[in-house]
Amino acid sequence: MTTGTPAPFTAADYRARMERAARSAADAGLAGVLVAPGPDLVWLTGYHVPADTERLTLLVLAEGQEPTLVVPTLEAPDAAKAAGADAMTLRDWTDGKDPYAVAAPLLGARGATGRFGVSDNAWAMHLLGLQRTLPDTSYVSLTEALPMLRGVKDAAELERLAAAGAAADATYEEIRKTTFAGRKESDIARELADLLRQFGHSQVDFTVVGSGPNGANPHHEASDRVIQDGDMVVLDFGGLKHGYGSDTTRTVHVGEPTDEERRVHDIVREAQTAACDAVRPGIACQEVDRVARQVITDAGYGEYFIHRTGHGIGVTTHEPPYMIEGEEQPLVPGMCFSVEPGIYLPGRFGVRIEDIVTVTEDGGRRLNATARDLAIVG
Repeated sequence: MTTGTPAPFTAADYRARMERAARSAADAGLAGVLVAPGPDLVWLTGYHVPADTERLTLLVLAEGQEPTLVVPTLEAPDAAKAAGADAMTLRDWTDGKDPYAVAAPLLGARGATGRFGVSDNAWAMHLLGLQRTLPDTSYVSLTEALPMLRGVKDAAELERLAAAGAAADATYEEIRKTTFAGRKESDIARELADLLRQFGHSQVDFTVVGSGPNGANPHHEASDRVIQDGDMVVLDFGGLKHGYGSDTTRTVHVGEPTDEERRVHDIVREAQTAACDAVRPGIACQEVDRVARQVITDAGYGEYFIHRTGHGIGVTTHEPPYMIEGEEQPLVPGMCFSVEPGIYLPGRFGVRIEDIVTVTEDGGRRLNATARDLAIVG
């Protein structure tokens, strides 16, 4: 398992990210990028602020313009302590003043009629406030305009993702040793969360435990259902370690499985292996989905594979790129995403196997290493 604490990102790292974002925006024909509290702001500046804050906090990035963070005066001291603070200018506003009047000149410096990319979780009231102040501006989501802004990871980010993956692997190895039969799904979910924290996760985002018929719901929330002997159990769990995500799924069986259950698991494992093996620079994201889906379709279960094959991962556990039909974005080295095909038989059981994969110069590398066979638990 990857151990130790990685070196923190520096102001120079954050400045490089902000410069890249501004340059990418200009290349995309945008006047700039507006970043609200959330994962984009954390990635660009190292500044953590609650995404549900109602006061305007806005990072304004534009090529040829100093990065500027508009921030409430009462929160300016915290913003000044952010790891990327030395790479940007702070412009504060006090309660009772119009924050949009403070932000408007920063947008106007690039043309008050400009089109700006906006982080997806920006509050509607803040966009409306900017539009009211600068009625000729327009806005587009960053996922639409710059989907790969955070999509390609550098070596330091890959180190953190590998550590998160190793911690998730250790969690799975431990949970396999526990007794499942006679316990509630919610009990196993709590144990998964405790193990993730034990192995270094600062944040647990999800612990899906789908037993028996509940496993046919890919996003089933652990319930008080008591796990029975003979149940297939889908375990999907992850969160953040060192600020970067883990996300893995393994399917276990309580006692000996039936021939059909083994066959379905084997099909999913074959599909997952084929999709992982297909990863290489230059192919479109949709090709990863097609490879996995073809295996399952050929086996007669195509209608029961009801979600995309994968999603990107980084400072959040779900982000671009997406492994889905219609996504023609080519894979490039440094991209990281899940490969997680599944088969879900309503009212009966489900199977999913998931690893995080990073694109290398000549293929792909899994960041999860636990066995993918059908584990038998008690």
